[in-house]
Amino acid sequence: MEKAIDKLRAHWAAGEYRKALKLAAAWPRLGEHKKIIQQAWSATNNPDFYRQLNIDPDAVYAAGLAAIAERYELANPHKETVV
Repeated sequence: MEKAIDKLRAHWAAGEYRKALKLAAAWPRLGEHKKIIQQAWSATNNPDFYRQLNIDPDAVYAAGLAAIAERYELANPHKETVV
């Protein structure tokens, strides 16, 4: 039986970040990352609402992915690397 965290890691490895975000946003124990992960999922589903509030939904989405990456020790897909 595949665990939910294994599904999250599989989505992440496949570059399916939206699916990973959806999965994580439904989890009850996200610690200090809970608010931003759930906001990121909300911003993904309701980008026009966030724009009405003068909040960039893309920035909220990127912050949510960064929170998932930090929480589960995954590579951040939006982190710039200096070569």
